[in-house]
Amino acid sequence: MTSSFARRLALCLGTAMMLLSWVALPAAAETIRDLTTVSGERSNQLVGYGLVVGLNGTGDQATQVPYTTQSLLNMFQRLGINLPASVANNLQPKDVAAVMVTAHLPPYAQPGQTINVTVSAVGNASSLAGGTLLMTPLKGADGQTYAVAQGNIIVSGFGASSNGASAQVNISTAGTIPNGANVERSVPDAFAGGGPLQLDLHTPSFTTAARIVDAINRSLGYGTAEALNAGVVQVRAPSNPSQRVNFLALIQNLSVNPETPLAKVVIDARSGTVVLGQNVTLGSCAVAHGNLSVTISQKYLVSQPNPLGAGQTVVAPQADVKIKQPQAKLLMFEPGVSLEAVVRALNAVGATPTDLIAILQAMKAAGALHAQLEVI
Repeated sequence: MTSSFARRLALCLGTAMMLLSWVALPAAAETIRDLTTVSGERSNQLVGYGLVVGLNGTGDQATQVPYTTQSLLNMFQRLGINLPASVANNLQPKDVAAVMVTAHLPPYAQPGQTINVTVSAVGNASSLAGGTLLMTPLKGADGQTYAVAQGNIIVSGFGASSNGASAQVNISTAGTIPNGANVERSVPDAFAGGGPLQLDLHTPSFTTAARIVDAINRSLGYGTAEALNAGVVQVRAPSNPSQRVNFLALIQNLSVNPETPLAKVVIDARSGTVVLGQNVTLGSCAVAHGNLSVTISQKYLVSQPNPLGAGQTVVAPQADVKIKQPQAKLLMFEPGVSLEAVVRALNAVGATPTDLIAILQAMKAAGALHAQLEVI
């Protein structure tokens, strides 16, 4: 009884998995490489503090940013330059700026490779244009130095001022140095350590995970892959590094039909932005939306008595109240109306983003909007 039940259960699970891979397939398949990421394959943030020199009088003001001068003096001491106390105390360079340097160390980066860096002013420098970043160690979260940056800064912004008037285009206090840092230390990765590989889905989905497992098992043999949950697929991989690379390359090029995305409407109430997904549909409903405007204006009338009369001049306020309510336009939507028809109808009546937000929220409350409504 037990073995018979187990065989029937395995047959049912296999049939269900095949149905999952056939039912409701989207128009185009995607590779596993586009749907997943190998666990541990991530970039690391690096940060460092440095000095930019060569500025044309647009650097930090020493009286307001004393740490720039202190950093410059410390650098002079490391280079064997000892300034007299009278000179050091009165040092006020205008061509130097203190900056923070940031970079992303990509996965599998090796010593000797170069990465891009971003340089941002931390003092009151007005521009970094024309500056050169001095050698700056870039450290990770563990405090270890993983790269060293140096080079000429490229700034896309500029500004001009004259007689109290100024103009600014983009940002001139931040710039980039393409390939401006040399990698000095690599980050250990779990890929070469052997053991099973873990594929993390970009969008967790039980259906997509089941289809990925089915595609891998059909290509490399059943039992090679198993889904741990909706977001993780574990794959048995060889321990030899060369075979491991070829094995993963074969898996990542397999095609899978992901699950159709959920119908969702995202509303940004602060900016009035509304984004509707491609699978949003409506049930049968009628929408009437109109605006009520009230305008109150007040003016003062002067009542002047006759020249020979005994009356007094009187100021009489007169208020004018106007109420305007335009005729609401009634829209009728049939069941299963697509996103295109909804947008076309709302554009035809001149609905603003605020109107559209109110209409969609009311549709969701009435049960006519077949989508998740997310307000951010």
